[in-house]
Amino acid sequence: MTAPMLPSLLSYFSLGLLLGWVGGVFGIGGGLIAIPVLGWIFGMEQQLAQGTALLMVAPNVILGFWRYKQRNPIDLQAALLLAGSSILSTFITAQFAAGLQAHALRMAFACFLIGLALYLIIELRPRRAARTPRRVLGQHWLAGLGLVSGAFSGIFTVGGGLVVAPVLVKFFGIARQTTAQGLALATVTPSAVIALLTYARAGQVNWTIGLPLAAGGLFGISWGVHLAHRLPERRLRALFSLLLLLAAGMLF
Repeated sequence: MTAPMLPSLLSYFSLGLLLGWVGGVFGIGGGLIAIPVLGWIFGMEQQLAQGTALLMVAPNVILGFWRYKQRNPIDLQAALLLAGSSILSTFITAQFAAGLQAHALRMAFACFLIGLALYLIIELRPRRAARTPRRVLGQHWLAGLGLVSGAFSGIFTVGGGLVVAPVLVKFFGIARQTTAQGLALATVTPSAVIALLTYARAGQVNWTIGLPLAAGGLFGISWGVHLAHRLPERRLRALFSLLLLLAAGMLF
């Protein structure tokens, strides 16, 4: 390793540490912020940014799920149903996304984040926040949710987990935000691995940047999970909404 490379690797590692911490707080694996940062700072096209971010996301979501499972009563049967059904749609949509025009994919991702943020902000209204979540859909609907999650994961690489957590709270009676985030991580774990392999096969991964990002992320995610369980639920959701809007702004 040459001397000029060492500061670069350390900076990539430090960035991964920060992104992993953010991913642990919000149960998103860090890719949500990594994608716009890679495009903004390193000038990567959208597909290359998404593929490189997946190098960090894939191991982070595995570790993140384990950390959330240690602190929450996560239903493993539900987790397997969500994860298993997401695999097929991830494989199909990841191949589709790898061939899209980069600007169109970036704008679609930004609009997706804004829409999700607005939904979460609406759900923060006191009238709804005070209401105890009740189960509207049965467990057999989890397979359908997994398919939808896998489709978003394939297209945006991080979209699946963002969709799963609020849906679990709204329609499946998951009372705690942290439990929903843990299940969301279980859903996107196989999807992240499949999407990474698909993007790598298409040549849309920068390994030099992605590997130190992943190493830093693994160190940071446990701290983030610890903080997530110390924050009030309402504040955690509000901060998550602001993070989505910040990421969308960076993409624009």
